[in-house]
Amino acid sequence: MNDIRPPPPLAVLQEVFGYDAFRGLQGEIVEHVIGGGDALVLMPTGGGKSLTYQVPAIVRHRAGRGVTLVVSPLIALMQDQVGALEEVGVHAAFLNSTLDGDEARGIERELLSGRLVLLYAAPERILTPRFLAMLDSLHERGLLSLVAIDEAHCVSQWGHDFREEYLALGQLAERYAGVPRMALTATADEITRADIVQRLVLERARTFVASFDRPNIRYTIVEKDEPKRQLLRLLRDEHEGEAGIVYCGTRKKVEETAAWLEGEGIAALPYHAGLDTAVREKHQNRFLREEGLVMVATIAFGMGIDKPDVRFVAHLDLPKNIEAYYQETGRAGRDGEPAEAWMAYGLQDVVNQRRMIDDGTAGEEFKRVQRGKLEALLALCEAHDCRRVRLLGYFGEASQPCGNCDNCLVPPDTWEATEAARKLLSCIYRMQQASGIGYGAGHLLDVLRGKHTDKVAQHHHDRLSTFGIGAEHDEARWRGVLRQLVALGHVVTEGEYNTLALTDGARAVLKGGVPIVLRVPREAPARARVRRDGKVSKAGRAGVAATLDADAQARFAALKAWRAEIARAHNLPAYVVFHDATLAAMAQQQPATLDALATISGVGAKKLEAYGREILRVLAD
Repeated sequence: MNDIRPPPPLAVLQEVFGYDAFRGLQGEIVEHVIGGGDALVLMPTGGGKSLTYQVPAIVRHRAGRGVTLVVSPLIALMQDQVGALEEVGVHAAFLNSTLDGDEARGIERELLSGRLVLLYAAPERILTPRFLAMLDSLHERGLLSLVAIDEAHCVSQWGHDFREEYLALGQLAERYAGVPRMALTATADEITRADIVQRLVLERARTFVASFDRPNIRYTIVEKDEPKRQLLRLLRDEHEGEAGIVYCGTRKKVEETAAWLEGEGIAALPYHAGLDTAVREKHQNRFLREEGLVMVATIAFGMGIDKPDVRFVAHLDLPKNIEAYYQETGRAGRDGEPAEAWMAYGLQDVVNQRRMIDDGTAGEEFKRVQRGKLEALLALCEAHDCRRVRLLGYFGEASQPCGNCDNCLVPPDTWEATEAARKLLSCIYRMQQASGIGYGAGHLLDVLRGKHTDKVAQHHHDRLSTFGIGAEHDEARWRGVLRQLVALGHVVTEGEYNTLALTDGARAVLKGGVPIVLRVPREAPARARVRRDGKVSKAGRAGVAATLDADAQARFAALKAWRAEIARAHNLPAYVVFHDATLAAMAQQQPATLDALATISGVGAKKLEAYGREILRVLAD
C-alpha cells in the first residue's frame, strides 16, 4: 500500500490550489518533508506556511501514507483551514468541542480508515488516552503520514504566547518514530527557537528561516497624546470603511474603546477572554465574514486569523515584546496589499510593562530575559532610524532602510538631550534626598519646570537647587526624556504610587558619560499610502481593484457579489471561496472559456469544476 509512486508536489500545487509555482522556501521545505525529513519552519504571517504541510500531506496521502495530524491551538483556525481544504477538494476534518458525539465519532471512523488527508486537533485533545490510541493504531498500520505542530512558539516559556499543553507534544517524537514532524511559527527569536527544538525533540530537524520582512506593511509609532483621538484620526483619514484590529491591554479598555468607536460612527466589536464563548464566536465570525469591521481586542484574539484584507493593526498599549508586536502586526495585509501597523505609546506603558515583569512570580533568569526583550521593543519605539531595519535586526536579518515606515517617510527631528537627562536625574536625587521618599512623574516635572503648586509648597521643594532648572522645555519634552530614561533602565518606578528612583546605571549619565539623543515628540501627519519603493500606491481603499478600468471594476463588483452568495451558502468567509486578487485577475483578463479561467492564479481543478461556468456567466453578464 505504501509503495504507490507519489505525484510531483508542483503538480499538486497547480491542480489543487491553482498556483503556478512555490514561493520562497516553500518548494524546498515541501520536498524535504515529503522525503521524510523533520523541519522547523519560521515564516512570516502571510508567507504561506500552511502550504508547506498541506502539499506534503496530499502527496504522501496519495502515495498511501495515510493521514497528516495538524496540531492547532484555536477552534476558529481549524474550522477555516478545513473549510478551505474542502473547497479545493481535499478531505479534511477537525476534532474539537464544537462537534456533538455523533459528529465526532464519524470523524474518528474517517481517521481510522485512513481516508482523511488532514485532521486538525488541539494539543490537549491529542494527548488524551483515547486519541493517542487512535494514533497508535494508524502508526502500526503505516497510516500516520506526518505531524505538523502549528504556532510552535507556544511551547516556549520565552515566547510571547506560552501554552503549557504544548509541552507534552515532545512525546510524539519517540512514540511515533519514523513519522516526519514539522514545527511551524511566524515568530521566534534565537532563544525561543532553541526552546522549540529542545522541547519538541527536533534536534535532527532541518531549520528553514524565511525573510521576516513584510514590505507592504508601513510601521508607524507615535507618542501618546489623547490616544483614542489619535486612533480616530487614523481610521477616518486613512482607513475609513476598512477592516482592522485595535489591540488594548485590558478587557475594560477593549469594551470602552469598542463602545466609543461605535459612538463615533465606526463599526466596531469587542473581543476578550472574559466574554461569553458564544459572543466571542459570533464577533469573530462577523469579523471574518463581513467587510469593514474593526475588532477591538486583547491578545486573546488573532492567532491563526487568515482574513487577508485586514488593512491596519493598531496598538493602544505596548505589547510585551517584539515577537508579540511582530505576530500581532503581521495580521495586517496578508493579501500583499498596502497595510499599516500603528502604535501609540507613552511613559505609563513602559512603567506598566516593567512592573508586570518585576512583580511576576517567575525566576530571576526568566525576568532578566523578559527585561531584555522589553528593552529591545522600547528601543524600536524610540528609534530615530528605520523601524524595519531594527525590527528585522532583532530576528537576525540584515536589511536596508525601507522607505515605508514613519521614520523613513518623515525623518524625525532629534535633539542632544544629555544635559536635560542629567537635570532630570539630579532632580529625582535631590527630591529623594530632601524628603527621604520618592515622588511620581507629575510632581517631578512640576519641580523641574519650576511650577508653584500646593504639593511643591507642602514639601518645600521650591527650595531645592533643582527647582526650575528645566524651565526651558515644555512638559511633553520632559515626559519624553523621562520615558527614555525609564526605557534605558536609568530610572525605575516603585510601589503602588509609581514613585521614581535612580538605578546604579544613572550614575554614568549624571557624570556625562552616556550621551542621550532623543526624538522630538510629534504626531505623525496623514500620509498618502506609500509602497516599499517610495512611490505612492494606487491600491488605496479599493485594494487590488484600484488598478482596474471602469468596465473591469464593474466585473469585479459583480464577482464579489456572486462570491458573497456562495460564501453565505457554504457558511465560509468570502476569501476562502476566492481571494480578491483572484477575482481582480478574472475581472481584468475576462476569460471566456474554462481553459482560460484555469490559467488564473488561485483557480484549482475542484474550484474550476464547481464554479467555473457560473464565473463565466457572471463575467459575460
